[in-house]
Amino acid sequence: MQPALVQQDLADELWTADRTAVPVAPLTDRHPDLDITDAYAIQTLNIDRRVKEGQRIIGRKVGLTSRPMQEMLGVDEPDFGVLTDEMIVEDGDLIDLGRLVQPRVEAELAFVMAEDLVGPGVTSARALAAIEGALPSVEIVDSRVADWKIKLVDTVADNASSGLLVLGGRMRPVAELDLRLLGVVVSRHGQLLDTGAGAAALGNPARCVAWLANKLGSLGSGLKAGDVVLPGAVHKMVPVQPGDVFRAEFAHLGAVTVRFSTGSAQPGGAA
Repeated sequence: MQPALVQQDLADELWTADRTAVPVAPLTDRHPDLDITDAYAIQTLNIDRRVKEGQRIIGRKVGLTSRPMQEMLGVDEPDFGVLTDEMIVEDGDLIDLGRLVQPRVEAELAFVMAEDLVGPGVTSARALAAIEGALPSVEIVDSRVADWKIKLVDTVADNASSGLLVLGGRMRPVAELDLRLLGVVVSRHGQLLDTGAGAAALGNPARCVAWLANKLGSLGSGLKAGDVVLPGAVHKMVPVQPGDVFRAEFAHLGAVTVRFSTGSAQPGGAA
């Protein structure tokens, strides 16, 4: 584990990169001995800074829930980041590319918790019982690390590559849905890009919520009633171009539209 001063310096770098939309070199290239404990400490420093600025924590996102992504980064479990109210974009609103570094989109479910959920020992069934309902959503993931050259420690330190979140307006109780089979179709300018289903996220998105509750419990925290939880993407990330309009249509839940400005992203943004 690194000294607190090193953690603070790296947190400052990521904070500046987020505010200026100019990426930084991979943390692990410069500090190869950084570990996952350092990464979550760096993440927490910047979340605390967001809260001090007046932002409100509204939930968590789970990342690396698909086997291909885990294999790519050489890990065998997911990671998580923190969601704040500043990250929320209304369905269909125009997103200014200038506020992002190198954005990509991922369609995924969003859960709203009906009650507190704290590990250890949380099962998928217990997680399902604690979820109020599911919403359609699109996460705009973003990396403050240049060219998305990330390892596990880089992305965790960078708040699990969180960016923005677009939530749909229709929520349904999870008891009415088979989350494993719930599918989504993603299009750009009306052209089909990809499809996916809930089973791509650890076999069942509810299992991702259980993992998160247990992980947070091991850190002395937990999920709260009203929290939004993103259980992970079910298709490949799609890079964003100026003027792009994406639509994610979910079975039983409806659609979400994401629109981006025609202005270019900052240097280092997605090609």
